[in-house]
Amino acid sequence: MSVAQQHRQAVVGQSGNLPAPQFDYWLLGAVLALLGFGLVMVASASLHLADRGGVGAFHYLVRHGLYICLGFVCAAGVFQIPMRVWEKTGTLLYFLGLLLLVLVLVPGIGKTVNGATRWIPLGPFNFQSSEVMKLFAVVYIAGYLVRRQLEVSHSFWGFAKPMLLLVMACALIVAQPDFGTATVLLATVLGMLFLGGVAVWQFSLLLGAAGLALASLVYFSAYRLQRVTTFLSPWDDPYGAGYQLTQALIAFGRGEWFGVGLGNGIQKQFYLPEAHTDFLMAVIGEEFGLTGTLAVILLFALIIWRTFRIGVRSEQLGERFSAFVAYGFGLWIGLQAYINIGVNVGMLPTKGLTLPLMSYGGNSIIIACIVVALLLRIDYESRHATPPEKMRKVTWSRA
Repeated sequence: MSVAQQHRQAVVGQSGNLPAPQFDYWLLGAVLALLGFGLVMVASASLHLADRGGVGAFHYLVRHGLYICLGFVCAAGVFQIPMRVWEKTGTLLYFLGLLLLVLVLVPGIGKTVNGATRWIPLGPFNFQSSEVMKLFAVVYIAGYLVRRQLEVSHSFWGFAKPMLLLVMACALIVAQPDFGTATVLLATVLGMLFLGGVAVWQFSLLLGAAGLALASLVYFSAYRLQRVTTFLSPWDDPYGAGYQLTQALIAFGRGEWFGVGLGNGIQKQFYLPEAHTDFLMAVIGEEFGLTGTLAVILLFALIIWRTFRIGVRSEQLGERFSAFVAYGFGLWIGLQAYINIGVNVGMLPTKGLTLPLMSYGGNSIIIACIVVALLLRIDYESRHATPPEKMRKVTWSRA
Protein backbone atom coordinates (compact mmCIF):
# COMPACT_ATOMS: atom_id res chain seq x y z
CA MET A 1 0.00 0.00 0.00
CA SER A 2 1.38 3.43 -0.99
CA VAL A 3 1.90 6.29 1.47
CA ALA A 4 -0.97 8.23 -0.11
CA GLN A 5 -3.31 5.24 0.25
CA GLN A 6 -2.27 4.75 3.88
CA HIS A 7 -2.95 8.44 4.54
CA ARG A 8 -6.37 8.24 2.91
CA GLN A 9 -7.26 5.12 4.90
CA ALA A 10 -6.25 6.86 8.12
CA VAL A 11 -8.32 9.91 7.25
CA VAL A 12 -11.40 7.88 6.26
CA GLY A 13 -11.25 5.84 9.45
CA GLN A 14 -13.85 3.26 10.37
CA SER A 15 -16.84 5.01 8.85
CA GLY A 16 -15.68 4.54 5.29
CA ASN A 17 -16.59 8.12 4.38
CA LEU A 18 -14.30 11.07 3.84
CA PRO A 19 -14.77 13.83 6.45
CA ALA A 20 -16.34 17.15 5.52
CA PRO A 21 -13.83 19.65 4.07
CA GLN A 22 -12.26 21.91 6.66
CA PHE A 23 -12.29 25.62 5.81
CA ASP A 24 -11.83 28.86 7.62
CA TYR A 25 -15.54 29.31 8.23
CA TRP A 26 -15.04 32.73 9.82
CA LEU A 27 -13.57 33.97 6.53
CA LEU A 28 -16.25 32.25 4.45
CA GLY A 29 -19.03 33.56 6.68
CA ALA A 30 -17.79 37.16 6.53
CA VAL A 31 -17.47 36.98 2.74
CA LEU A 32 -20.98 35.57 2.31
CA ALA A 33 -22.33 38.25 4.66
CA LEU A 34 -20.77 41.03 2.58
CA LEU A 35 -21.94 39.48 -0.69
CA GLY A 36 -25.50 39.12 0.62
CA PHE A 37 -25.63 42.59 2.16
CA GLY A 38 -24.06 44.03 -1.00
CA LEU A 39 -26.78 42.41 -3.14
CA VAL A 40 -29.47 43.99 -0.96
CA MET A 41 -27.81 47.41 -1.05
CA VAL A 42 -27.21 47.31 -4.82
CA ALA A 43 -30.94 46.64 -5.19
CA SER A 44 -31.79 49.53 -2.88
CA ALA A 45 -29.39 51.91 -4.64
CA SER A 46 -30.32 51.02 -8.22
CA LEU A 47 -34.09 50.36 -8.43
CA HIS A 48 -34.93 53.96 -9.26
CA LEU A 49 -31.95 54.26 -11.61
CA ALA A 50 -32.94 51.20 -13.65
CA ASP A 51 -36.59 52.24 -13.75
CA ARG A 52 -35.68 55.73 -14.92
CA GLY A 53 -33.39 54.24 -17.58
CA GLY A 54 -36.26 52.18 -19.02
CA VAL A 55 -34.57 48.80 -18.50
CA GLY A 56 -36.80 47.53 -15.71
CA ALA A 57 -36.54 48.22 -12.01
CA PHE A 58 -34.67 44.99 -11.26
CA HIS A 59 -32.13 45.28 -14.10
CA TYR A 60 -29.06 45.95 -11.93
CA LEU A 61 -30.23 43.58 -9.20
CA VAL A 62 -30.60 40.68 -11.63
CA ARG A 63 -27.25 41.36 -13.29
CA HIS A 64 -25.50 41.67 -9.92
CA GLY A 65 -27.05 38.38 -8.82
CA LEU A 66 -25.86 36.74 -12.04
CA TYR A 67 -22.35 38.10 -11.45
CA ILE A 68 -22.34 36.58 -7.96
CA CYS A 69 -23.50 33.23 -9.34
CA LEU A 70 -20.82 33.36 -12.04
CA GLY A 71 -18.30 34.26 -9.34
CA PHE A 72 -19.32 31.17 -7.35
CA VAL A 73 -18.88 28.99 -10.44
CA CYS A 74 -15.42 30.42 -11.12
CA ALA A 75 -14.52 30.09 -7.44
CA ALA A 76 -15.54 26.43 -7.40
CA GLY A 77 -13.30 25.76 -10.40
CA VAL A 78 -10.35 27.73 -9.01
CA PHE A 79 -10.59 25.92 -5.67
CA GLN A 80 -9.77 22.65 -7.45
CA ILE A 81 -6.41 23.97 -8.69
CA PRO A 82 -3.48 23.18 -6.35
CA MET A 83 -1.31 26.13 -5.33
CA ARG A 84 1.76 24.52 -6.91
CA VAL A 85 0.11 25.04 -10.32
CA TRP A 86 -0.30 28.76 -9.63
CA GLU A 87 3.33 28.92 -8.51
CA LYS A 88 4.58 27.33 -11.74
CA THR A 89 2.47 29.55 -14.01
CA GLY A 90 2.87 32.86 -12.14
CA THR A 91 5.32 34.43 -14.61
CA LEU A 92 3.25 33.37 -17.62
CA LEU A 93 0.10 34.78 -16.04
CA TYR A 94 1.80 38.11 -15.36
CA PHE A 95 2.85 38.57 -18.99
CA LEU A 96 -0.64 37.51 -20.08
CA GLY A 97 -1.96 40.29 -17.85
CA LEU A 98 0.39 42.80 -19.50
CA LEU A 99 -0.86 41.69 -22.92
CA LEU A 100 -4.46 42.21 -21.83
CA LEU A 101 -3.60 45.70 -20.57
CA VAL A 102 -2.08 46.53 -23.96
CA LEU A 103 -5.13 45.19 -25.83
CA VAL A 104 -7.41 47.54 -23.90
CA LEU A 105 -5.54 50.53 -25.35
CA VAL A 106 -5.65 49.26 -28.95
CA PRO A 107 -8.16 51.32 -30.98
CA GLY A 108 -11.15 49.24 -31.97
CA ILE A 109 -10.66 46.73 -29.14
CA GLY A 110 -10.95 48.72 -25.93
CA LYS A 111 -14.28 50.25 -24.93
CA THR A 112 -14.41 53.85 -23.72
CA VAL A 113 -16.95 54.97 -21.13
CA ASN A 114 -16.95 58.49 -19.62
CA GLY A 115 -13.49 59.18 -21.05
CA ALA A 116 -11.90 56.01 -19.64
CA THR A 117 -10.82 53.05 -21.78
CA ARG A 118 -10.76 50.13 -19.35
CA TRP A 119 -12.86 47.37 -20.88
CA ILE A 120 -12.76 44.79 -23.66
CA PRO A 121 -16.30 44.01 -24.92
CA LEU A 122 -17.11 40.29 -24.89
CA GLY A 123 -20.72 40.14 -26.05
CA PRO A 124 -22.97 41.23 -23.16
CA PHE A 125 -20.01 41.26 -20.75
CA ASN A 126 -17.28 43.91 -20.50
CA PHE A 127 -13.95 42.42 -19.45
CA GLN A 128 -11.76 44.69 -17.27
CA SER A 129 -8.15 43.57 -17.60
CA SER A 130 -6.84 45.69 -14.71
CA GLU A 131 -8.88 43.60 -12.23
CA VAL A 132 -7.29 40.41 -13.54
CA MET A 133 -3.88 42.07 -13.47
CA LYS A 134 -4.11 42.61 -9.71
CA LEU A 135 -4.68 38.89 -9.24
CA PHE A 136 -1.84 37.90 -11.58
CA ALA A 137 0.55 40.43 -10.01
CA VAL A 138 0.04 38.99 -6.51
CA VAL A 139 0.67 35.45 -7.79
CA TYR A 140 3.78 36.51 -9.73
CA ILE A 141 5.34 38.52 -6.89
CA ALA A 142 4.68 35.69 -4.42
CA GLY A 143 6.51 33.26 -6.70
CA TYR A 144 9.37 35.71 -7.23
CA LEU A 145 9.85 36.17 -3.49
CA VAL A 146 10.15 32.41 -3.09
CA ARG A 147 12.51 31.87 -6.04
CA ARG A 148 14.72 34.89 -5.28
CA GLN A 149 14.58 34.99 -1.50
CA LEU A 150 18.27 35.73 -0.87
CA GLU A 151 18.59 38.01 -3.88
CA VAL A 152 15.61 40.11 -2.76
CA SER A 153 16.96 40.41 0.79
CA HIS A 154 20.59 41.22 -0.05
CA SER A 155 20.69 42.69 -3.55
CA PHE A 156 19.19 45.93 -4.79
CA TRP A 157 18.90 44.46 -8.29
CA GLY A 158 16.94 41.51 -6.94
CA PHE A 159 14.51 44.01 -5.46
CA ALA A 160 14.43 46.26 -8.54
CA LYS A 161 13.70 43.60 -11.20
CA PRO A 162 10.08 42.92 -10.24
CA MET A 163 9.52 46.65 -9.78
CA LEU A 164 10.43 47.29 -13.42
CA LEU A 165 7.69 44.90 -14.52
CA LEU A 166 5.31 46.47 -12.03
CA VAL A 167 6.03 49.95 -13.40
CA MET A 168 5.09 48.68 -16.87
CA ALA A 169 1.74 47.41 -15.58
CA CYS A 170 1.03 50.60 -13.62
CA ALA A 171 1.91 52.77 -16.63
CA LEU A 172 -0.54 50.86 -18.82
CA ILE A 173 -3.27 51.15 -16.16
CA VAL A 174 -2.67 54.89 -15.69
CA ALA A 175 -2.91 55.32 -19.47
CA GLN A 176 -6.51 54.02 -19.40
CA PRO A 177 -6.71 56.18 -17.13
CA ASP A 178 -7.26 54.33 -13.82
CA PHE A 179 -5.16 56.01 -11.16
CA GLY A 180 -6.94 54.28 -8.26
CA THR A 181 -6.27 50.74 -9.48
CA ALA A 182 -2.63 51.58 -10.19
CA THR A 183 -2.27 52.91 -6.64
CA VAL A 184 -3.80 49.76 -5.10
CA LEU A 185 -1.60 47.51 -7.25
CA LEU A 186 1.57 49.42 -6.41
CA ALA A 187 0.83 49.56 -2.68
CA THR A 188 -0.04 45.85 -2.56
CA VAL A 189 3.21 44.79 -4.24
CA LEU A 190 5.27 47.11 -2.06
CA GLY A 191 3.67 45.58 1.02
CA MET A 192 4.44 42.06 -0.23
CA LEU A 193 8.07 42.98 -0.89
CA PHE A 194 8.38 44.41 2.61
CA LEU A 195 6.97 41.23 4.13
CA GLY A 196 9.28 39.25 1.85
CA GLY A 197 12.37 40.61 3.59
CA VAL A 198 13.48 43.56 1.46
CA ALA A 199 16.08 45.67 3.27
CA VAL A 200 14.50 48.64 5.01
CA TRP A 201 16.71 51.21 3.25
CA GLN A 202 15.80 49.78 -0.15
CA PHE A 203 12.13 49.73 0.71
CA SER A 204 12.27 53.30 2.01
CA LEU A 205 14.03 54.46 -1.15
CA LEU A 206 11.46 52.85 -3.42
CA LEU A 207 8.58 54.03 -1.27
CA GLY A 208 9.83 57.59 -1.61
CA ALA A 209 10.25 57.21 -5.37
CA ALA A 210 6.74 55.75 -5.71
CA GLY A 211 5.29 58.58 -3.64
CA LEU A 212 7.11 61.16 -5.76
CA ALA A 213 5.87 59.53 -8.97
CA LEU A 214 2.26 59.47 -7.77
CA ALA A 215 2.48 63.07 -6.58
CA SER A 216 3.86 64.09 -10.00
CA LEU A 217 0.96 62.36 -11.75
CA VAL A 218 -1.43 64.36 -9.60
CA TYR A 219 0.38 67.68 -9.99
CA PHE A 220 0.75 67.53 -13.77
CA SER A 221 -2.81 66.30 -14.41
CA ALA A 222 -5.44 69.02 -14.13
CA TYR A 223 -8.40 66.79 -13.27
CA ARG A 224 -6.43 64.79 -10.66
CA LEU A 225 -5.18 68.00 -9.06
CA GLN A 226 -8.75 69.28 -8.97
CA ARG A 227 -9.86 66.11 -7.20
CA VAL A 228 -7.21 66.59 -4.51
CA THR A 229 -7.99 70.26 -3.95
CA THR A 230 -11.74 69.54 -3.95
CA PHE A 231 -11.28 66.74 -1.42
CA LEU A 232 -9.57 69.20 0.93
CA SER A 233 -12.50 71.62 0.77
CA PRO A 234 -15.54 70.15 -1.04
CA TRP A 235 -17.96 72.78 0.27
CA ASP A 236 -16.18 75.52 -1.70
CA ASP A 237 -17.85 74.16 -4.85
CA PRO A 238 -20.77 71.99 -3.68
CA TYR A 239 -22.58 72.10 -7.05
CA GLY A 240 -19.48 71.56 -9.19
CA ALA A 241 -16.28 69.66 -8.47
CA GLY A 242 -17.30 68.90 -4.89
CA TYR A 243 -20.79 67.68 -5.75
CA GLN A 244 -20.23 63.91 -5.33
CA LEU A 245 -18.43 64.21 -2.01
CA THR A 246 -20.83 66.73 -0.49
CA GLN A 247 -23.82 64.54 -1.39
CA ALA A 248 -22.10 61.52 0.16
CA LEU A 249 -21.43 63.47 3.36
CA ILE A 250 -25.07 64.57 3.46
CA ALA A 251 -26.09 60.91 3.16
CA PHE A 252 -23.95 59.93 6.15
CA GLY A 253 -25.33 62.89 8.09
CA ARG A 254 -28.93 61.87 7.41
CA GLY A 255 -28.21 58.32 8.60
CA GLU A 256 -27.14 59.36 12.10
CA TRP A 257 -26.91 56.35 14.46
CA PHE A 258 -29.27 53.76 12.97
CA GLY A 259 -30.21 55.14 9.55
CA VAL A 260 -33.49 56.05 7.88
CA GLY A 261 -34.31 52.43 7.01
CA LEU A 262 -33.68 50.14 4.06
CA GLY A 263 -34.99 51.68 0.85
CA ASN A 264 -35.83 55.02 2.48
CA GLY A 265 -32.69 56.86 1.43
CA ILE A 266 -33.17 60.08 -0.52
CA GLN A 267 -29.63 60.85 -1.70
CA LYS A 268 -29.45 57.81 -4.00
CA GLN A 269 -32.63 58.81 -5.80
CA PHE A 270 -31.97 62.36 -6.84
CA TYR A 271 -28.53 63.55 -5.81
CA LEU A 272 -25.72 61.01 -5.31
CA PRO A 273 -24.06 59.83 -8.58
CA GLU A 274 -22.73 56.24 -8.86
CA ALA A 275 -24.65 55.24 -5.74
CA HIS A 276 -24.65 51.53 -6.65
CA THR A 277 -20.92 51.38 -7.49
CA ASP A 278 -18.29 53.73 -6.06
CA PHE A 279 -20.56 55.34 -3.43
CA LEU A 280 -22.47 52.32 -2.17
CA MET A 281 -21.05 52.92 1.31
CA ALA A 282 -22.77 56.31 1.45
CA VAL A 283 -26.11 54.61 0.79
CA ILE A 284 -25.36 52.16 3.61
CA GLY A 285 -24.53 55.08 5.88
CA GLU A 286 -27.81 56.83 5.09
CA GLU A 287 -30.08 53.79 5.38
CA PHE A 288 -28.33 51.95 8.24
CA GLY A 289 -26.48 54.78 9.93
CA LEU A 290 -23.26 54.51 11.90
CA THR A 291 -24.28 51.01 13.06
CA GLY A 292 -24.43 49.63 9.52
CA THR A 293 -21.24 51.40 8.49
CA LEU A 294 -19.31 49.97 11.44
CA ALA A 295 -20.73 46.50 10.77
CA VAL A 296 -19.34 46.56 7.21
CA ILE A 297 -15.95 47.82 8.43
CA LEU A 298 -15.80 45.08 11.08
CA LEU A 299 -16.60 42.41 8.46
CA PHE A 300 -13.73 43.65 6.31
CA ALA A 301 -11.46 43.68 9.36
CA LEU A 302 -12.46 40.08 10.08
CA ILE A 303 -11.66 39.04 6.49
CA ILE A 304 -8.24 40.69 6.60
CA TRP A 305 -7.44 39.15 9.99
CA ARG A 306 -8.40 35.65 8.84
CA THR A 307 -6.48 36.14 5.59
CA PHE A 308 -3.28 36.95 7.45
CA ARG A 309 -3.91 34.04 9.83
CA ILE A 310 -4.04 31.77 6.79
CA GLY A 311 -0.77 33.27 5.56
CA VAL A 312 0.95 32.76 8.91
CA ARG A 313 -0.19 29.14 9.07
CA SER A 314 1.21 28.49 5.58
CA GLU A 315 4.52 30.14 6.46
CA GLN A 316 4.78 28.02 9.58
CA LEU A 317 4.45 24.97 7.36
CA GLY A 318 7.16 26.23 5.01
CA GLU A 319 4.68 27.01 2.19
CA ARG A 320 6.09 30.46 1.52
CA PHE A 321 4.40 30.89 -1.86
CA SER A 322 0.95 30.28 -0.40
CA ALA A 323 1.80 32.56 2.51
CA PHE A 324 2.78 35.49 0.29
CA VAL A 325 -0.29 34.99 -1.89
CA ALA A 326 -2.46 35.21 1.23
CA TYR A 327 -0.59 38.28 2.48
CA GLY A 328 -0.97 39.93 -0.94
CA PHE A 329 -4.70 39.28 -1.05
CA GLY A 330 -5.10 40.60 2.48
CA LEU A 331 -3.26 43.80 1.57
CA TRP A 332 -5.24 44.19 -1.64
CA ILE A 333 -8.68 43.75 -0.06
CA GLY A 334 -7.76 45.92 2.91
CA LEU A 335 -6.30 48.75 0.81
CA GLN A 336 -9.17 48.84 -1.67
CA ALA A 337 -11.82 48.76 1.05
CA TYR A 338 -9.96 51.47 2.99
CA ILE A 339 -9.67 53.71 -0.07
CA ASN A 340 -13.32 53.27 -1.08
CA ILE A 341 -14.63 53.93 2.41
CA GLY A 342 -12.16 56.78 2.85
CA VAL A 343 -13.42 58.42 -0.33
CA ASN A 344 -17.04 58.03 0.77
CA VAL A 345 -16.47 59.72 4.14
CA GLY A 346 -14.21 62.46 2.76
CA MET A 347 -10.88 61.19 4.12
CA LEU A 348 -9.35 60.62 0.67
CA PRO A 349 -9.65 62.17 -2.82
CA THR A 350 -12.31 60.71 -5.08
CA LYS A 351 -11.21 57.51 -6.84
CA GLY A 352 -13.11 55.20 -9.16
CA LEU A 353 -12.70 52.11 -6.97
CA THR A 354 -15.46 49.71 -6.04
CA LEU A 355 -16.08 48.38 -2.55
CA PRO A 356 -14.82 44.77 -2.69
CA LEU A 357 -17.51 42.05 -2.57
CA MET A 358 -20.30 44.63 -2.40
CA SER A 359 -20.39 47.24 -5.19
CA TYR A 360 -22.09 46.57 -8.51
CA GLY A 361 -19.63 45.38 -11.14
CA GLY A 362 -19.14 42.02 -12.79
CA ASN A 363 -15.35 42.01 -12.97
CA SER A 364 -14.77 43.08 -9.38
CA ILE A 365 -17.29 40.56 -8.00
CA ILE A 366 -15.95 37.64 -10.03
CA ILE A 367 -12.30 38.38 -9.22
CA ALA A 368 -13.18 38.83 -5.53
CA CYS A 369 -14.83 35.39 -5.51
CA ILE A 370 -11.74 33.90 -7.15
CA VAL A 371 -9.52 35.53 -4.53
CA VAL A 372 -11.63 34.04 -1.74
CA ALA A 373 -11.46 30.62 -3.43
CA LEU A 374 -7.67 30.82 -3.53
CA LEU A 375 -7.57 31.78 0.15
CA LEU A 376 -9.79 28.83 1.02
CA ARG A 377 -7.57 26.58 -1.09
CA ILE A 378 -4.49 27.77 0.79
CA ASP A 379 -6.26 27.18 4.08
CA TYR A 380 -7.43 23.74 2.96
CA GLU A 381 -3.92 22.69 1.91
CA SER A 382 -2.38 23.94 5.14
CA ARG A 383 -4.93 22.04 7.24
CA HIS A 384 -4.11 18.81 5.41
CA ALA A 385 -0.34 19.26 5.16
CA THR A 386 1.24 18.70 8.57
CA PRO A 387 -0.18 18.26 12.08
CA PRO A 388 -0.12 21.53 14.04
CA GLU A 389 2.33 20.16 16.63
CA LYS A 390 4.95 19.79 13.89
CA MET A 391 4.68 23.36 12.68
CA ARG A 392 7.79 25.48 12.77
CA LYS A 393 7.74 28.85 14.45
CA VAL A 394 8.14 31.79 12.12
CA THR A 395 11.15 33.98 12.74
CA TRP A 396 10.16 37.52 11.88
CA SER A 397 13.51 39.15 11.14
CA ARG A 398 14.35 41.99 8.80
CA ALA A 399 17.32 41.85 6.44
